[in-house]
Amino acid sequence: MISSERISKRVRLLGREISEVYADIETPLVIVAILKGATVFAADLLRSLAIPAELEFVRAASYGAGTRTTGRVKIAHMVEGPLAGRHVLLVEDIVDSGRTIHTILRRFRKMKPASLRVAALLDRPARREIPVHIDFTGFAIPDRFVIGYGLDYAGLYRELPGIYALS
Repeated sequence: MISSERISKRVRLLGREISEVYADIETPLVIVAILKGATVFAADLLRSLAIPAELEFVRAASYGAGTRTTGRVKIAHMVEGPLAGRHVLLVEDIVDSGRTIHTILRRFRKMKPASLRVAALLDRPARREIPVHIDFTGFAIPDRFVIGYGLDYAGLYRELPGIYALS
């Protein structure tokens, strides 16, 4: 569906856009990658920034081993550092139902960050159940289950360099 070359180009453009938005902040941007799927995207995005940034992680899941969300979001790990007064960018691999990012955003708002935005490599609006705002979007995709570039099916295929539809 999306070649590694297109992904690389788009991630570089997102990095420039994010760097411009946060150019005037006085402390490093806190990038929070949502494990495990967003790890590859977050690493490439981090390297494309022209501003100082820190990297934190949240582990959340709503899929299990299937191709449809379970409807329940399980958070297994939250960030370790304080976020009050910091500028935070949540980095997600894909936003589809909206449940995972909505749950994490709700938790993070309680931590009182100076700003809280979302960057998603993929947006699959056809599956949206909860409205969420994505500030920085890589690609909008149709309603297909996708793998590659960090996205998996039952823990497999994360190593693929592009985005592929699972048939």
